[in-house]
Amino acid sequence: MAGQKDKVVLAYSGGLDTSVCIKWLQEEKGLDVIAVVGDVGQEHEGLEKIKQKALKTGALDCVVVDMRDTFAKEYLAKALAANALYENKYPLVSALSRPLISKHLVDAAHKFGAKYIAHGCTGKGNDQVRFEASITMLDPDIEILAPVREWDLKTRPEEIEWAQVHGVDVPATKASPYSIDDNLWGRAIECGVLEDPWMEPPADIYTMTVDPAKAPNKPQYVELTFARGLPYMIDGNQKSFLGIIYALNEIAGAHGYGRLDMIENRLVGVKSRECYEAPAALALVMAHKALEDLVLEREVLHYKLGIEQAWATCVYNGQWFSPLKEALDAFLLNTQRCLSGTVRLKFYKGSCTVVGRKSAYSLYDYSLATYDADDAFDHTAAKGFIQLQTLSGKTWASNRRQEGAPAELFDAEKQAGPLKRGKYEGVTPIWKQVAAAERAAAERDAVASDQA
Repeated sequence: MAGQKDKVVLAYSGGLDTSVCIKWLQEEKGLDVIAVVGDVGQEHEGLEKIKQKALKTGALDCVVVDMRDTFAKEYLAKALAANALYENKYPLVSALSRPLISKHLVDAAHKFGAKYIAHGCTGKGNDQVRFEASITMLDPDIEILAPVREWDLKTRPEEIEWAQVHGVDVPATKASPYSIDDNLWGRAIECGVLEDPWMEPPADIYTMTVDPAKAPNKPQYVELTFARGLPYMIDGNQKSFLGIIYALNEIAGAHGYGRLDMIENRLVGVKSRECYEAPAALALVMAHKALEDLVLEREVLHYKLGIEQAWATCVYNGQWFSPLKEALDAFLLNTQRCLSGTVRLKFYKGSCTVVGRKSAYSLYDYSLATYDADDAFDHTAAKGFIQLQTLSGKTWASNRRQEGAPAELFDAEKQAGPLKRGKYEGVTPIWKQVAAAERAAAERDAVASDQA
């Protein structure tokens, strides 16, 4: 149809950046905008209110999607199987929601016949990579726009001024100095005074967790029952995985557990100070690991540690839909087949401790572990085991002592004495020959330098 505008699907949150994006895409790119709002468990002022704001700002349409159940079942469940902690600390709060949102952006683009997808990420963060990598893997033909990377609005006041000039409704109140992203799995907080890594985080950045010093003086015990790697009961009450996440966020947060303050290595090469609240995520990973300790065979458990780190890094880097991530998921799924049992957690004053675990698939054998009269372990087998276990090291040590080579655990000259070992008698050790050659070379260089 002549004169018809191309369409762009925009990931919309209702905040300043994405509100300005709607008008900017219309004014600067001449596009019709379809906004997509996803509920992944974040705090919001009401999805219908956000939708009306998008339409009022000029969006051609606004699609609102409740993604929480899918987020829990298909994304957070896989994260739990991986005990996913980027750099062994961060439970991937933001990274986990981006591929799900991207999937709905692509679905909306197909539905509305949109040529473009746009997001409101900056050029310095990780999320731009996660959105664009996910979108590209889902549909390589869709073109991606990133207005915040293009426009000349460098500061929040400049954005507000541009918005007012172009009729975009923005709040008149003073904005929070922090940048916050939140969902079911937790909250990510950065900017403001947090950009100084020496500065203690102010109390007002936290909303999910109470100050541990003000937490209850009595500990709370919680029992989580798992089947095939996922919790399905809390304190004997059956709930969906989504329901257990909500319940644990409340319980753990009330006891001040779940805060992180870390220096994080971003994908784009920047070290960033990040603060997080992830009470349910961290408690669930702790309980899940405890059950795996009990149930998984040793070699599988040890090998899985490397897979977990690879999985977390893969997802952090925006590779949710990559073939590597798919292959890692297959391994992790296999490890969860018999991961059933109950773990007891103790929450107290900002801490979470595993204080009990049991499973029908437990590999813990009391008769092998005990030192009491019921001990069934064959102690006589230990001698031969140690001989074989140390054979390679023994061979190495004998060789090095014969050669007189220096080693951390012994001084060859003092402990071995003069070299009187058959064919080696009178032979200068190789390491002494090398050292002598290096000294001679250094002396020649010194003479040549003096003559020059």
